[in-house]
Amino acid sequence: MKDTEESGITPAAMFRWGIYEKALPVQLSWPERLAAASASGYQFVEISIDESDDRLARLQWPSDARRELHSALAEASAGIDTMCLSAHRKYALGSASKPRRQRALEIMRRAIDFAAEFGLRIVQVAGYDVHYEESTEQTRALYMESILKSAEWARCSCVTLALENVECPVVDSIEKGMRFVRAADTPWFQMYPDVGNLTAMEKDVTRELLAGGRNIVGVHLKDTRVREFRRVPFGEGLVDFDAAFRTLNRMGYRGLLMVEMWNESEADPVATAAAARRWLAEKLDRAFGKDIAAEGR
Repeated sequence: MKDTEESGITPAAMFRWGIYEKALPVQLSWPERLAAASASGYQFVEISIDESDDRLARLQWPSDARRELHSALAEASAGIDTMCLSAHRKYALGSASKPRRQRALEIMRRAIDFAAEFGLRIVQVAGYDVHYEESTEQTRALYMESILKSAEWARCSCVTLALENVECPVVDSIEKGMRFVRAADTPWFQMYPDVGNLTAMEKDVTRELLAGGRNIVGVHLKDTRVREFRRVPFGEGLVDFDAAFRTLNRMGYRGLLMVEMWNESEADPVATAAAARRWLAEKLDRAFGKDIAAEGR
């Protein structure tokens, strides 16, 4: 096969790039949001199901709202490949409160059903046993129990759940996350690491990515500083994207790349998202060089 230089295809063009929903103007309709993502150089949007009532309600949309999203996806040049399921910060999978834990599992069940209906490839699972409660041996054990139950639901629905490393000690690294992947022991539960979170927690990004290996199905890209997890402009933080991309190349990684940003305060959020895609693509192109073949899609 021709290499990328001969074919005119850059390494970055061989990947499917996504942008976080919260990087785009909140007032956009779904057709407008998908069009903005495409115009900015992205192939998909990562939908947010956070702890707010409005976004949680998406999991119980009435039939007319569901038809509208199906119609938008049928017409758009960008899709919704992934879900950021951060609602489990409030409704914790490891909560010592049985009603709260049951609510967390209900949210998980509905998120899996949503993904199956709309063709999402990945539902990101946050690596918190609890967030607003004290983490104990009990909450960690309950979290594992909930993860195993969720992984079984995912297997039955052929939906991939993927664990994100966060600032919580239970899963503050890929290495710790792999304990849950091994326990689930199913292709439908994998890792979805965040290189920004790794850097903010002072982890060795190269070592951590290698620990995830073939179990990494998506990568969150954002810049961070130590213990500063959000709203750090690309290039102004401490994340060594060159090393991260070199490591991904060494691993033969070809999965999803998702740019995580919060641009609500920007004068032009769409332009900011487009600039981030270009900045990251340049780094990926240098890191991958001629090593990636023009595999075609």
